[in-house]
Formats: sequence, structure tokens, C-alpha cells
Amino acid sequence: MSFIWPAMLWLLLLVPLSVALYIQMQQRRRRLAARIGSLGLVQEGAGRRLGFRRHIPPALFLTGLLLLMLALARPETVVSLPRVQGTVILAFDVSGSMAADDFEPTRMEAAKEAARAFVEQQPPGVLLGVVAFSDSGFVVQAPTSDQEAILATINRLTPQSGTSLANGIFASLNTIAADAGTAPRRYSNLTPMPTPTPTPVPEGSYTPAVIVMLTDGENNESPDPLAAAQAAADRGVRIHTVGIGSAEGTILPIDGFMIHTQLDEAMLKQISELTDGTYYNAENEEDLQEIYGNLDPQLMVKPEKMEVTSVFAGVSTLVLLAGGAFSLLWLSRLP
Repeated sequence: MSFIWPAMLWLLLLVPLSVALYIQMQQRRRRLAARIGSLGLVQEGAGRRLGFRRHIPPALFLTGLLLLMLALARPETVVSLPRVQGTVILAFDVSGSMAADDFEPTRMEAAKEAARAFVEQQPPGVLLGVVAFSDSGFVVQAPTSDQEAILATINRLTPQSGTSLANGIFASLNTIAADAGTAPRRYSNLTPMPTPTPTPVPEGSYTPAVIVMLTDGENNESPDPLAAAQAAADRGVRIHTVGIGSAEGTILPIDGFMIHTQLDEAMLKQISELTDGTYYNAENEEDLQEIYGNLDPQLMVKPEKMEVTSVFAGVSTLVLLAGGAFSLLWLSRLP
């Protein structure tokens, strides 16, 4: 447990002072009772009927004040909260070929437009994350329900260098694992490495999460994208591929060379088929909404850090009320 306002914990020094003051008052009361008893003004044993019970109301009041002081420090702790949710990872190809203009104005802008339309239709209970990949893959936005954060991330993407579909898949799988609490979250520009091979499960069986890969499918970097797709299939994660570009292709100047680039639908269809996913063409943006139909949100328990001030304040109020009730019942007064 941690505290947002830890300086307020200095108030806890009042607790031992209060205990010392109470003990001193009890000793004074006993001396006074003994003095009065020696004068024969009260019967012997009078006032002893309550016994230990007379200390319960003050103890409850002190406990209530202690909890109230802790509440003033605004405590926060990690709480495991159940929630029904699904996760969609948007894996963006940011390789140099995405600057081609066979999709107007460019493949990259067409991919962004398709993704923006996809994000704006996000239903409740679905978290969106963004992974960018070129010759390596990296997380640029952890899964969140904040649409503005997702859209801002998408708008910042720009074409980079080569294309490694496999690194995009591995980065997406690591993001899903981290969001599900099965792996630590790591943010790095290093090439992600696959986690240990799990026991294979039926394709598409992990329904709370899917990967939506927006790419022209031209792979020119290792490792093998089909091996990466098989790793996703072994985890039961579907990969829906979205083809960006034309089958005819176009000529693109890259580093002083004229490179012919075209949509590799065959590769994208193989990736989708391996994982029980679906291939889509970016020209049919309305078809992308079918992905939500294949997403089956499930009850998940995730640890989250949250402020628990209200819990401490509520318990302290109940304890103080109990102390007051016992004091009125047994002593006919408040302590």
C-alpha cells in the first residue's frame, strides 16, 4: 500500500499521545476513587460493574480516529477487479513501401483512415492497442478504452524502413500477454523475441483478443511471417489481415532506387487462414466491423492500482459510531 499524501501520516504521532493521556486519566480516576472511598462517601466496589467494558468505547474511538488519519493520507493499493472485456491490437505496417500512392493519397494514409473508422465504432468493453512494425516491432500504445489516445497515436505514425510481418505479430502477441497479466510489459525499440512455445490450442480459441494487421503484405525481413502466424495460432489468437495497396502495384523511389511494390494478398491470406482469421481489403471499410462480431469479450480479473480513501473513511465512520453507541449504552455519555 502507498499514499498519495504521505505527509498526513505525521498525524499518527497523536495516537501514542492519546493512549498515554488516556492511561494517565485512568490512573487519576482510580486515585480519586480510592480517596473518595476511604472517606466512606461511596460503597466499596461501586463503579466496578463495567470492568473491562469501560475501555471498549475509547478504544473504538481511537481506532476510528486512526483509520480517519490514514484516510487523510489518501491510501492506494493494488486491487484485482473482475471485468468483461476484449482486446484488439491494431498492428500497423510503417515500412517504406507504405508511402506508395497506389491508394490515394498513400497506403499509409489509407491505413490510417481505415483504422480511424474502426476505432470510432469501438463498442463498450473493447480495449484497443497499437503496435507499429517495419524491420522491428514495438508497442506505441498499450491497450486502452481512450479513443482520443488511440487516434492521436495513429495520426503520429509515419513510414520508416523495411518490413518484418513476423516482428509485428510477435510484438502484438507480447502486448496481448502483458494486458492479460501473463507477461511483464516492456517498451523497447529492440526486436521483440517470441515467448516460450506454448502447448498448441485450437486456432482462434482465445476469443477475448484479436490482432488486426494493416499492411501491404510485402515481407523483406526475417523471421518467417508464417512461423510467427503459427505462434499466434498455437496461442489461439486470431489475426485478421487488412490489405493496403493494389495488386498491380506502383513504382516507389526509396533511397535513390526505383522499387516496384504491390499488395501481397497471398501472404496475408495465409496468415489469416493459419490463425482462423479473415482477410479484408481496405477498400471495404464497412467489412472491418465484422471483426467485432468475432470478438468474444470474457470475464477477466486484472490487478489495478486504485485509491481506497473512501474505504478507510467509511470504516472509520462505522467504528466511531459503534464507539459512541457503546459509550451511551454503558456509560450514558460519550468518551
